Amino acid sequence: MNLKLLFYFFCSIPIFVAAQKNIPYKNASLPISLRVKDLVNRMTAEEKFWQLFMIPGDLDNATLQQYKQGLFGFQVSAGSSNTNVTEQLIGYNTTEDAIQVANKINNIQRYFVEQTRLGIPIIAFDEALHGLVRKGATAFPQSIGLAASFDTSLMSRVAAAIALETKQRGIRQILSPVINIATDVRWGRTEETYGEDPYLTSCMAVAYIKAFEEAGIITTPKHFLANVGDGGRDSYPIHVSERYLKEIHLPPFKAAIKAGAGSIMTSYNSLDGSPATAHKWLLTDVLKKEYGFKGFVISDASAVGGANVLHYTATDYADAGEKAINNGLDVIFQTQYEHYKLFIAPFLNNDILKQRIDDAVTRVLTAKFKLGLFEHPYVDVSQIQNLQQHRQLAKEAAAKSFVLLQNKNSILPLQIDDTKKILVIGEDAIAGRLGGYSGAGNNVTTILQGLKNATSKNQIEFYKGVDREEVLWNIIENKYLFTDSLCTTNGLVGNYYKNINATAPKPDAIRNDATINFSWTLYGPDNLQTNEFYSVNWHGFIKTDSTGNYTLALEGNDGYKLFINNTLVIDKWDKQSYHATTTNYYFEKNKPYAIQVQFYEPTGNGKIKLVWNKNVNQNSTENITTAVAKAKKADAIIIIAGIEEGEFRDRAFLSLPGKQEELIKALSTSGKPVIVLLVAGSAVQMSNWINNVDAVAQIWYSGEAGGEAVAEMLLGKTNPAGRMPFTMPIHESQLPLVYNHKPTGRGDDYNNLTGLPLFPFGYGLSYSRFSYSNLILHTPVVKKEQPVTISCTITNTGKLQGEEVVQLYIRDEVASVARPVMELQGFNRIALAPNQNKQVTFTLQPQQLMLLNEKMKWAIEPGFFKIMIGASSRDIRLQGKVRVE
Repeated sequence: MNLKLLFYFFCSIPIFVAAQKNIPYKNASLPISLRVKDLVNRMTAEEKFWQLFMIPGDLDNATLQQYKQGLFGFQVSAGSSNTNVTEQLIGYNTTEDAIQVANKINNIQRYFVEQTRLGIPIIAFDEALHGLVRKGATAFPQSIGLAASFDTSLMSRVAAAIALETKQRGIRQILSPVINIATDVRWGRTEETYGEDPYLTSCMAVAYIKAFEEAGIITTPKHFLANVGDGGRDSYPIHVSERYLKEIHLPPFKAAIKAGAGSIMTSYNSLDGSPATAHKWLLTDVLKKEYGFKGFVISDASAVGGANVLHYTATDYADAGEKAINNGLDVIFQTQYEHYKLFIAPFLNNDILKQRIDDAVTRVLTAKFKLGLFEHPYVDVSQIQNLQQHRQLAKEAAAKSFVLLQNKNSILPLQIDDTKKILVIGEDAIAGRLGGYSGAGNNVTTILQGLKNATSKNQIEFYKGVDREEVLWNIIENKYLFTDSLCTTNGLVGNYYKNINATAPKPDAIRNDATINFSWTLYGPDNLQTNEFYSVNWHGFIKTDSTGNYTLALEGNDGYKLFINNTLVIDKWDKQSYHATTTNYYFEKNKPYAIQVQFYEPTGNGKIKLVWNKNVNQNSTENITTAVAKAKKADAIIIIAGIEEGEFRDRAFLSLPGKQEELIKALSTSGKPVIVLLVAGSAVQMSNWINNVDAVAQIWYSGEAGGEAVAEMLLGKTNPAGRMPFTMPIHESQLPLVYNHKPTGRGDDYNNLTGLPLFPFGYGLSYSRFSYSNLILHTPVVKKEQPVTISCTITNTGKLQGEEVVQLYIRDEVASVARPVMELQGFNRIALAPNQNKQVTFTLQPQQLMLLNEKMKWAIEPGFFKIMIGASSRDIRLQGKVRVE
């Protein structure tokens, strides 16, 4: 280098550093508020918009150039170019390890810091509901299982472990936890929650959130608000009172804010007629003003546009965005870069108040400064650790989550020696399912493998029995469908119309569809830009690889028609409901047959499938017979049964799907002990078989080490002590059913069914027994501002060491407004050796005795409160009264 240039280079360094310090937002010694204010004042309207826009997916070197104005943040993709948006959001198919993810984030971050005008860093975000959804990250038990532990210290340790795995990859915001109240267990997302109780949910949420926020990662509690509606359906419109919201649904969010949550995600549903993404009372009046929330509010993915697409409260996307931001939303979360064109206009033409935009940008930038991203934008890849020790914590969490529901004659733990044979049955014994919003986990141990590892080599026999779901039809695959009679191009030609006749002189769109398997629920066919009043006419040829009779069906929201060789073979053209309509047809091998399908949908929610019975396993009866024969040769039978649930997968029926119930009932006639383990994140209807089996346990989705933990529980190496975080109904007809309801005007029962549950909230058995005694009301009379202290003695009267979850419930004896029949306000999980006793103390803080009075003000009213301590909401062992003056 030229010596003169080198001299000038080194001499200019102090000048450059001084110049940087003269720019207030780059001066780390200044208060964050001043730095943010300076930066906001330097930003153009377009730059402000991009700080309020977030997307999933990678930003490679080519696409980065699109973001010259900056960006709020992004979700690094799952590492597969074939991963669709839903998979990205849920986190499946993650193929990149921690170092690869960190390097990718650093590379993207470098562009924003070093090549954009203002150098504003981005926030990399992801999902971490019960483990980061990344390759190499630990998969802990699903959230509902963690709640079943009734152990906030465990939750704190689990969250701290997930936070460490998250931060070392450079991810600084997580779209978790789900703190909605599961008021109806038909809801497919019950598994993601902490159950039905506001107090339990709040305690678990606080433990989770504090661990992340203290680690320097923004948490995003969701979904704001109450997105389980009538019939237990996800994102159904909510029409409830302000009182109900503030007593049941809002307390966990209030607790989350107090715990330091830096962000909140809105829900898809409308509340009292207004979309949650644009609800002024909810986002501005309650969240920001009443609760004093200083963080930023993001929409759920694509929810802002839902105001016009789903709720019909906006004329177009720009109008939806304008209303959302003006009413209190801060960040628009979309699924594609191109979507910015739909929303940017009102930010540039003053349709959104400048003050509101600046407030939103201030909230985002404040978070970025607090994260230290301006001074330390890059993750130190050299510090990434292989955190294999977290697997032991995952195993402990699984063991503490299991809820023993039934144990006739103390059949569990199993007393077996090397001569005993155990038959393990069920698809879920080998599936290793981890639950929704989960990564792949590390060396996931299945239940079968866990049992084999814990017993002698030849003690365990496995037989699948029946599938979890009975498959009646298979989609007719692309390889059997052709657009031409010569069968040179696979697929069918789809003619799409903006009418309901499926015929017109000219289609509005034409495309080649690989198969007919469509569910146009949120949107209509994307090439029509309408979600109602459309039709499709598919035509082409079908060619089979074998000669014989086939059963074909059209399944979906009628009306539809099927023609084969120009003959009408299925005609369900009248609109009525959802049907599968069948026809039988004889096909000759390798001979093309003309096929035509017509479908129309006038009102939206269009669904249509072309299916047949090819390759369908219809041997359930034979498999059950084989299972019974094997059971008679075994000494004990362990059935692993599971359900199907998840986001957008609400359940009308709570019974086990497929032929699993028939399998259980058949095996219960074998004369051998039958143990049923339920792999489920929600309720299971058991009335058809529970009285015929010996033991039942809910094991949830138990994480990567769950198989080991299950084996140890069955064999008595650990003692179950989990408790039900929701009420288990006898039958769906009882729903919604929660323990903390208000008093009824008459009774709870039906004419032909009890109103009581199968298993109440807080229920769970142990291999040991515990007695409750010596209730002491240390403060039987208190002033309104004083805490209430209560204690009791718990004794392990059994022969095994175990844990007991001691639960404290209260009831306001007389109040100005109706209060719940009981409310959980304390719990303590304790471990006791045989004959050991321990005093358990609870302290009720004044706010735990508050109610919303007739004037909708939180207050403590003088009078008596009943104190109830027990092993579940139905198993109260001790009670007393405290008077508040």
